[in-house]
Amino acid sequence: MFATVHPFLIKPWLCSLQGIEHIQVGSCKTFAADPFEHSTSHVFIVVIQGKGELAWCNRRTRLAQGDIRFVRAGVSLSITASADHEETLQFYKVRVDAGPIPCGQMPDQRHEENKAEPDRVLDTEAYEASLPVMEFSYIPWGVCLDHMKQLLRYQYADSLHEQWEIQARFQEWFRSLIRQNDPHLQLVDERKRIHSSIDYIETHYHKMFTVDELASRIGLSRGSYTRQFKRLTGKLPLDYINGIRLDHSKKLLQMTDDRLHDIAHQVGFSNEYYFSRKFKQYSGISPGVYRRHHRKDIKVFAPFLEDYLLALEVKPVLLGYHRAWGKQHYLEVDDVPDFDISQQHSLLHEEYMPEFIMLDRGYQKWNLERFEQLAPVYYIHQEGEQWREILKVTADLLGKTNRAQEVIASYEDKAAEARGRLQRYTRGETFAFLRISASEITLYGEHFGYVGPILYQDLGLTPHICVKKWTHRQRRVRIELEQLCQLQADHLLITFDALDSVDGEERRLLDRQEWKQLPAVRRGNVYEVDFMPWMNYGVISHGKKIDDMLRFMG
Repeated sequence: MFATVHPFLIKPWLCSLQGIEHIQVGSCKTFAADPFEHSTSHVFIVVIQGKGELAWCNRRTRLAQGDIRFVRAGVSLSITASADHEETLQFYKVRVDAGPIPCGQMPDQRHEENKAEPDRVLDTEAYEASLPVMEFSYIPWGVCLDHMKQLLRYQYADSLHEQWEIQARFQEWFRSLIRQNDPHLQLVDERKRIHSSIDYIETHYHKMFTVDELASRIGLSRGSYTRQFKRLTGKLPLDYINGIRLDHSKKLLQMTDDRLHDIAHQVGFSNEYYFSRKFKQYSGISPGVYRRHHRKDIKVFAPFLEDYLLALEVKPVLLGYHRAWGKQHYLEVDDVPDFDISQQHSLLHEEYMPEFIMLDRGYQKWNLERFEQLAPVYYIHQEGEQWREILKVTADLLGKTNRAQEVIASYEDKAAEARGRLQRYTRGETFAFLRISASEITLYGEHFGYVGPILYQDLGLTPHICVKKWTHRQRRVRIELEQLCQLQADHLLITFDALDSVDGEERRLLDRQEWKQLPAVRRGNVYEVDFMPWMNYGVISHGKKIDDMLRFMG
């Protein structure tokens, strides 16, 4: 039975959201949180990926995806990612203010003082020693994640009505959490039964069974089983089962020479045709292509995705290029021929004909779908901010699975070391990033886009208040010259976009009085960066961003 937070949150309807952070902890790395500054600030840890361990007061508890932990205010804790788990440990840290405590009322007295029995009044110190960390669950998990994403994205609302709305969103999640975990409500815990069914699927995936049979095994109707299963996993039972089977089929394709017919039957598919169709839907390529990629090096064309290839030690057959933006020199493969994507009707030379093509979400803008007849094509559907996931997918497609985790771990180490150095140097000074063209000034946001996740999350630098106010829901925003005077950041990073420029028109802003009067300009704290590595996603480009920041900050 789950503990209740009632002794510490006497009037939960008065609780308010103080802040939410999305935190990532690399393998074997530790996130440490000092005792909270205010005694009324409690924390919920909501684990969304990976495995790890939470430690406090010489006690420990395991963490895994779907876990929620309540940490009472004033408790020192540390969270360590599991060393034997490939995925980065990711969680939301939700800070909650408990609201005012009525004068003279002990935390355990609740709000009906006159009805409290003497033997129910608990010693506060004993309670603090016994329940500093409590375990919670939330069903459906997908709804919990949606709440977290909304709270993170909109927490910096600037108007009264928007602030009110975000607190209402928080209370909706918080009330549901408390109700689901209140032992006095005696809610039926179907989650354990679904978990037992998942365990059965993962150990018996090779057997033929129906959804009706799975539901019957745990005493649920098909409809109830399907609803609860999707709430917990985000997938329908059959889709989940096929995912398990296809993951195992990948191992057989890599490690054996078994025929597709035999592999299909080994992992639980009734025939080769159905297996092949599902494999392509799931992986983006056919089983035969997947096996070939894991057996030999192939010629890959992936315009402006080359960062991912080279990080995995796969040399592209051509290098994406745009005549206005220049070449991707930061990738240090000048011997690879360029392909200008702005020439929307140019063809590939026979000498550089690829065996596999990867395209990102912007392929239609450059008419790149015209190459679909040349080779198998995989379309990246993830957003650029999900570069870690894109790297893992690319590694799986090209037979470099082990390399991906090494690259990500190396980046996390580099970012953590740089974060410590930069925070000691900058000491809370503020930053902003501008992309300047002949026609507009663009300010990049805090949480999304090419720049924000690296500067403000991975490196922990402080965004100027205008960055928070103007871009809190977007990757970037256009700002007018009249707004520039409000950007009083201590440091400015700038890059120039020559797309619509003639003879260096994009640099004319630097001669304007509005620019010269900015504090960062007057103090000499303006840093021009190379367009390509900063206006790109990928572990190499992000590593270059870190290198630049260390160089600029000394």
